[in-house]
Amino acid sequence: MAENPVYPETDRPAALDTTQATPTPLMRQYTAIKRQYPQAVLLYRMGDFYEMFNDDARIAARILGITLTTRNNGSAEATPLAGFPHHALDRYANKLVKAGHTIAICEQTEDPKAAKGVVKRDIVEIISAGTATEDMFIDEKSNNYIAALAQGGAVTGIAQCDLSTGEFWVEEVPPAQVEEELARMDPTEVVVADAADNPLAGLVLRLQKKIVLTPFTAYAFDRDMARDALVRHFDTISLDGMGLEGFTAGIGAAGGLLLYLKDRKKNGLQHITNLLPRRVSEYAELDPATIRNLELLQPLHTDESDGTLIWALDRTSTAMGARMLKRWITRPLKDLGRINDRLDCVEWLKRDIFTRGETEVVLKQVADLERLIGRVMFERANGRDCLGLKNSMEAFPRLVRLLAASSSGLIAEICARLAGFDEFAAAIGRTLADNPPLSLREGGIIRNGVSAELDELRDAAVNGKKWIAALQESERARTGIGSLKVGYNKVFGYYIEISRANIAAAPADYMRKQTLTNGERFVTPELKEMEEKILKAEERLNDLEYEIFCALRTDIARRCADIQKAAEAVASLDVFASLGRVAAEHGYCRPVLRDGCDLLVKDGRHPVVERMNADERFVPNDTQLRQGESQILLITGPNMAGKSTYLRQNALIAIMAQIGSFVPAASAEIGVVDKFFTRVGASDRLVRGQSTFLVEMIEVANILNNATDQSLVLLDEVGRGTSTFDGISIAWAVAEHLHETPGRRPRTFFATHYHELTELPLLFGRIKNLHIKVKEWNDKIIFLRKIDEGSCDHSYGIQVARLAGVPKAVLIRAREILSNLEKMELTPEQEPALAKHERRRRRAAVLQTDLFAAPSDPSPQEILAQELIDELAKIDENNLTPLAALSRLAELKKLARGD
Repeated sequence: MAENPVYPETDRPAALDTTQATPTPLMRQYTAIKRQYPQAVLLYRMGDFYEMFNDDARIAARILGITLTTRNNGSAEATPLAGFPHHALDRYANKLVKAGHTIAICEQTEDPKAAKGVVKRDIVEIISAGTATEDMFIDEKSNNYIAALAQGGAVTGIAQCDLSTGEFWVEEVPPAQVEEELARMDPTEVVVADAADNPLAGLVLRLQKKIVLTPFTAYAFDRDMARDALVRHFDTISLDGMGLEGFTAGIGAAGGLLLYLKDRKKNGLQHITNLLPRRVSEYAELDPATIRNLELLQPLHTDESDGTLIWALDRTSTAMGARMLKRWITRPLKDLGRINDRLDCVEWLKRDIFTRGETEVVLKQVADLERLIGRVMFERANGRDCLGLKNSMEAFPRLVRLLAASSSGLIAEICARLAGFDEFAAAIGRTLADNPPLSLREGGIIRNGVSAELDELRDAAVNGKKWIAALQESERARTGIGSLKVGYNKVFGYYIEISRANIAAAPADYMRKQTLTNGERFVTPELKEMEEKILKAEERLNDLEYEIFCALRTDIARRCADIQKAAEAVASLDVFASLGRVAAEHGYCRPVLRDGCDLLVKDGRHPVVERMNADERFVPNDTQLRQGESQILLITGPNMAGKSTYLRQNALIAIMAQIGSFVPAASAEIGVVDKFFTRVGASDRLVRGQSTFLVEMIEVANILNNATDQSLVLLDEVGRGTSTFDGISIAWAVAEHLHETPGRRPRTFFATHYHELTELPLLFGRIKNLHIKVKEWNDKIIFLRKIDEGSCDHSYGIQVARLAGVPKAVLIRAREILSNLEKMELTPEQEPALAKHERRRRRAAVLQTDLFAAPSDPSPQEILAQELIDELAKIDENNLTPLAALSRLAELKKLARGD
């Protein structure tokens, strides 16, 4: 049953008369506030409720499952109305934001008791998918990025920010790479200028992933306006010192995003302490198809986290480390120096088991510093948050001591960033109570001894309560009324209560305060005086504690930049420890990375598959792609044999190496990859009018147009989405192009069921045939999972269909049809009809890649005659035995027949 938090109408304020011909003052106020953010769902605070009207009420009722009601008070039209109790804000706000809506929270900004007329209200925060910062809205192990796009001629500026941590980046990319960069950062919201027909808005709407698109005033993206906003925020005279010299569209995107965030959060965003430029050339490119197909962060066919590379590598101890590892996986490095620096750290922590284990123990005591300091800067941190900061900083010296033995430069940088917090942590500890409450207004946050005034007030409050407790005993003795009691409530304060049967015994100095059904409540002059002292002490006590806490929070805010740097250092250390543990537990090796185009792997394994299929031993395989010798590996074999696994494991090994991870292999030598491309699987984009085959060809075109000699390409079943001859033709031509086009000769893994393509190595020297070995036994197949040289001449599709449970009658008929098709496909000489011409031309040493000979080509008879002459010329009759002569004659007869 849907929850109905809407209370009876009698419990609501009478001011909800929303439909009179002349709007009430309350509704005039509501309309004026709603006009500020018309696209947001306005949560309008009224007493103990958040109310929504009109379309906002309809949206809320549908998404939240609350009752939609109306008020008309006799007027012609009724106003839709819905609401929920204020204490349920977190739960309902989360649902609205997760549904893709922006919400505006409107609070009462003055005490209703002191208000004259309508209580003053104002919007205190706008929350959308990308501006949410609280734990209830976002995943602790994932960054919550909001991005902004700005067009600038030949480049597009992309700014991204995680408001919960203060991380702020900017880059400029060619327009064709915008989708790729958005796929890497995976934002929940994208902000663009609200100019008419903005092409960037259309680009975001075409993305497969659901992203909230938010138009924002166009002038915010103006380069001069954006530059001024950035200069003011970072308090600099120029942006050049931040590494932004030469940026154009990037400045527009960053400034526009900053202005948008300040408008939405009603906050100075002082925890955004730096704007970091990111240049695309620093990282290997991963297009959206590759990130998706390699299942780096999300599995293809489920919402679970298992079965991904991040799942296989993430043994982090902190949320900060988990987020950093995700960023690294989608941005493999290209700089050999930086890669090897990371590998040095991982190697040390892999080898030194004691240091790694102790480091992980200490890391688990470190809170999420990035988001805690964000809460401090948003003035939302409570006493427990600040205590978490203090406890985390107390762990820093222990980490530094553990890391002292390392000779790594990166480890030394981490230690430097963790130094200098000892006294600061001690000051927080001297101020806060050991177990402060969540509330900031009810006291109990600050230690004794922090403030003399605070101690005096506490003493007064405590002693006053002791006096009142003693009063009950003294009054019982004085009056002789054993049932007399002294009590307190928030409405009437302190009182002396006497039952009705003992009213006559009440002393003359008792003043009647309240009449009850079963008795009377009284007060004395002394009790009133003490009550005033206690209540004033408690009120001032709570206010003073809040003031001291706010001052402490301000002191913490001043160290924001230092704390953020320490948080980044902790996250890096956490990732190194995680990668070191995974490498040690699963037998990974340190890869050797070089400039060049080699990919040499011995006993390589798939890092995910080998752990997902625990019941089956994973069979490792070698890979030999050596520059100048082998460039394209043409892989054949039956379905389910492991072709796709082999393709993907090699790409994942290269990606792991370039993020600084050890890899699942006995050894690995890898030429740094500049771009990763995949064309695997079948999918469509019907909403964009793209069939499965069109999507496949778009991905192939992207590879052919953008791959370089240093790229790594996975092609799995190219051409299978169309007719057989069309598919073979396309696949053949793609392989030719990748082999023959200067500057676009990437390392390529090409898996196919088109056995006609196995003729390619006869024509192209850097194409090699490989196949997945299987055994046949009693019409069944046994998958050996082993890669071997040469081609496979059978796809075993019917055997796989049997494993899938296809009815026996269908399998029998399929074998009959297959037999007929195979006879049609072969020439009388039992050669593939399509490849016959090429095979003979190869024998004649005439290199011709066109499958269909031109009329001017030599005739088959001429080619055969020349072949026989060449073979006869090779015979040394003086050294030929009779038996060898007969054997050689038989070979010449086969050649004459065309075998």
